[in-house]
Amino acid sequence: MTDDDKALLHRGDARSSPYPVSRLAPAFDAPELAAEIARAESMLSARTGAKLRVIADQIKALQAEARKVLDEAREEQALTHAECAFKRIPGRVYHLYRRADGRSFFSMLSPVDWRGAPPHEFLGSYRLEVDYSWTPAEQPDQHDATGALVGELLRIGGLRGGDDD
Repeated sequence: MTDDDKALLHRGDARSSPYPVSRLAPAFDAPELAAEIARAESMLSARTGAKLRVIADQIKALQAEARKVLDEAREEQALTHAECAFKRIPGRVYHLYRRADGRSFFSMLSPVDWRGAPPHEFLGSYRLEVDYSWTPAEQPDQHDATGALVGELLRIGGLRGGDDD
């Protein structure tokens, strides 16, 4: 008997043996075992594939979100770099125009102030937020609504006192 054969000998109780040790044990059928292993491999492959599909979908969603964040940052950067001949004050609305040479600038005058005929191309109105981000004037309550929601959640959670009437 070789050392390899000795290593294969089970020295414990018969019920814990990894192979049949009694003639009364169920018959060991190699083709049946091969089919069981093939089924297990198939199930493993299906589970692994499903998990990888979920991860791939998450990666696509994160890539889309990253593109959105970068696009917003480019737009924000363009607004931040627009010429401005006055001190920008958070909370105020400024009006963006483009000169004939393509340079953009902020003005305090809206197209209405120009009686509908501004001297330059009007690009839009924006409110400067406290965090120095820009919100289109069409949606001025976007940051305010978020702030109000956060405040309400803090009040409900008992982290900030509210005015309970």
